[in-house]
Amino acid sequence: MERVQIGIIGGSGLYDMADVTDRKDVTLTTPFGDPSGPYVVGTLRGKRVAFLARHGAGHRLLPSELNFRANVYGMKVLGVEYILSASAVGSLREEYRPMDIVVPDQFFDRTQGRIGTFFGRGLAAHVGFAHPFCAILSGVAFESGTRAGAHMHKGGTYVCMEGPQFSTLAESKLYRSWGMDVIGMTNLQEAKLAREAEICYATIALVTDYDCWHPDHDHVTVEMVIGNLLQNAKTAQQIIAGAVERLPYERTCECATALKYALITRPDAIPAQLRQDLAPLVGKYLAVH
Repeated sequence: MERVQIGIIGGSGLYDMADVTDRKDVTLTTPFGDPSGPYVVGTLRGKRVAFLARHGAGHRLLPSELNFRANVYGMKVLGVEYILSASAVGSLREEYRPMDIVVPDQFFDRTQGRIGTFFGRGLAAHVGFAHPFCAILSGVAFESGTRAGAHMHKGGTYVCMEGPQFSTLAESKLYRSWGMDVIGMTNLQEAKLAREAEICYATIALVTDYDCWHPDHDHVTVEMVIGNLLQNAKTAQQIIAGAVERLPYERTCECATALKYALITRPDAIPAQLRQDLAPLVGKYLAVH
């Protein structure tokens, strides 16, 4: 299988990358089940990329139904070292207006019972997650957005909620009082799993609405969200394409070695099947034993 260095995950409204050429669908299955759909592998700005529609063809999957492990594992099997993730978000700050784009640097978890690790079942591992986004990749994405003429914001905290309902007014006001910046339903587990897979991860958060806290925008509708996101989809594609073009081939960040000191279980105690299933992630660390 050819090596693809850059993965793109498209969320609501971003179901394809029009500029990807020489494209072919690659269907994978994983030890964790099937990804959301086939990976569209092709060439973008001279580099090989793999695009995945997060919610599947026709947007069939709720955030809580996504097989995050399969989606990220498939990227790892393809050879991906960078994941650029586009996601619709609500704004929790007046200055983050609909149609703006945020490149967050922190998460706050409000999900319930989602699986966000490849480990367990006989292999314990604990990765550092104090800084959940790759600073280098996020910087490239922000600079690309600035060059594309988008109204960009660098940094901020992404509240990841369970959904599929939008926030209550009380919840929205509470998140604002905590100093949170944007709210979405998908990116936290992707980021956790990408870190465990030693893949750099960054979010391009597309602001579609003011959640429900804003007195002039207190009724969030799917039509509003999708309408704004489709309007912003072309900009998002430009940002991603520009970032792909400028990504360094060699990585110097800590994401690339996140598992180096994370594996706790004694190697001879790891079940053989699990060792085989997780070989794309941990094989290089267990081979010396």
